[in-house]
Amino acid sequence: MMRLAAIWRHPIKSHGRESLASVTLRAGETLPWDRRWAVAHEAARIDRDSPSWANWVNFSRGAKAPLLMGINAALDEATATITLTHVDRPALTFRPDDPADAARFLDWVLPLCPADRAQPAEIYAVPGRGMTDTDYPSVSILNLASNADLSARMGVDLSPLRWRGNLWLEGAAAWSEAHWPGQRLRIGAAEFEVVEPIVRCLATSANPSNGVIDADTLGALRRETGAQIFGVYARVITGGQIEGGDMAEILE
Repeated sequence: MMRLAAIWRHPIKSHGRESLASVTLRAGETLPWDRRWAVAHEAARIDRDSPSWANWVNFSRGAKAPLLMGINAALDEATATITLTHVDRPALTFRPDDPADAARFLDWVLPLCPADRAQPAEIYAVPGRGMTDTDYPSVSILNLASNADLSARMGVDLSPLRWRGNLWLEGAAAWSEAHWPGQRLRIGAAEFEVVEPIVRCLATSANPSNGVIDADTLGALRRETGAQIFGVYARVITGGQIEGGDMAEILE
């Protein structure tokens, strides 16, 4: 029997995560406030006059700047204010939509970015659209048993935070999510269409406690499962509130 074990959102793409006790989902949308903002780098090709979804290559991310994986976030939804923390930086509270605050954020994050990579240049947002890695609004769903199995095979205690997922399920067989694409999944009051597996990048090799690379997760995935895949992307097809402990089941 599957249950929802944890809910996570990432208000700024690749720049911190926070745990939620519950959330209300809407059909055809991302998890509320997830990837609401992204950090465009100096080589980004984005439309600033008419913002729309853009590919992940345009943004600062953990695959190129692993220290970003050590960021935690806390969002005040009422004021759209975020507090970021990292073991190597002082805490920062700011409003991403305020240009002056955005400049303070860029100063704050710069020391976490390699000097030989495209540098963070601006905060980018698309009204009503989270900047997911998919070109459709998606929610990522992951399996705690798969994380535990990979940890055992690697001999490393892998934090689930390495995978930057939204919804973590417990009670499923390890790697059973590989068979979910094309099926429907119910969690609490919400229903999802599972669309595709998640192909993983180097960001997962960084320890989320500090952003230091310390595990060959991609090599282990290829060796143990034959592909760099962990978790699935899904669309919300029926909205509703979900909370930790809710029952989850495959419908078809």
